[in-house]
Amino acid sequence: MHESIRRVSNDAPSIITPEVGAALANLWPVVLSHRGDMLAVKDVETGRYVWVDEGLAAFVGRAPAEVAGNSDADLFDVSLATMFRAAEKTALSQGKALRSDHAFEWKGERHDFSVLRCLVAGQPGASRWLCSVWTDQRPAQRKAAQLTIALQQLEQQQRANEQLRRELADQTMRDQSSGLHARGHFEEQLRRELDLSTREHREFAVVFIEIDPPTAEVAALGEPAQERIFEALGRLLRSGTRAMDASCRWEARRFSVLLSGVGLATAHSRMEGLRRQCATQIVLLGGQELRFSVSMGVASFPHTASEKDPLLASCEAALDEARRRGGNQVTLAAIRLDAA
Repeated sequence: MHESIRRVSNDAPSIITPEVGAALANLWPVVLSHRGDMLAVKDVETGRYVWVDEGLAAFVGRAPAEVAGNSDADLFDVSLATMFRAAEKTALSQGKALRSDHAFEWKGERHDFSVLRCLVAGQPGASRWLCSVWTDQRPAQRKAAQLTIALQQLEQQQRANEQLRRELADQTMRDQSSGLHARGHFEEQLRRELDLSTREHREFAVVFIEIDPPTAEVAALGEPAQERIFEALGRLLRSGTRAMDASCRWEARRFSVLLSGVGLATAHSRMEGLRRQCATQIVLLGGQELRFSVSMGVASFPHTASEKDPLLASCEAALDEARRRGGNQVTLAAIRLDAA
């Protein structure tokens, strides 16, 4: 076998002497066994093992000396022996090292091996040997599975962190009493809606909502009662608007709503429904019922105004008119004559 290694290596740039060949022949089994690989050498003509290492011998459940002289048919069942023999024939026909994957059941356990087979020729007329290196794929598969799980967990953690970051950022942009967005977020949404509606020639509405002067009961209870009313109005606005809409606390007692893709008539109808809800809403504080009402001014793009500031000014004017009428009213802004 040492001589064969020398002959196989004759094409290498450096010359391997018989002594070096013998050293390499002793080294390779140690290296491969250290990696956990199993080694075997077969006589090509007979198909019988002439040498196996301790790992392969332990795998088949025999001592190395007991394996030598046996074929795969002597050591394995027919299906496995046939599978191994077919892979060996393919390797021999290729005339070069060939790797094959073998997944099979053996002694009640699932195995997955990658087997590298190569033909080693001796002196002319001498026996030919088929050397094989059996590498167990399961440790690598377990590591790959563990890595996949670790990456999935890392991805989940990153998503959770990103969600937490968005929630924290969202909290800083929300009014604590009503739970609605702050004015800055609403104005950004309004700018986007203006751009989109201008390009697509569609309508949208803006509403100013102001809580009417408090009743005597609310005024007597002071700030806690006002906060409870803000909470109630915030809940009504969140439940009464769609995902594409936006609502915010504009000022101390004023709120605003953006109704995307909605015309003046539809906006009036929806806000009238909200006004009725507010007027009939019962807010409790310390066992006492609190009532409140709201005034609303509704303007629309582009019929009321086609730019941000005039649109908000029209909304303000409509709200002033609702308050002048005594509150608890929904008032529409005037439509531009050129738009009409």
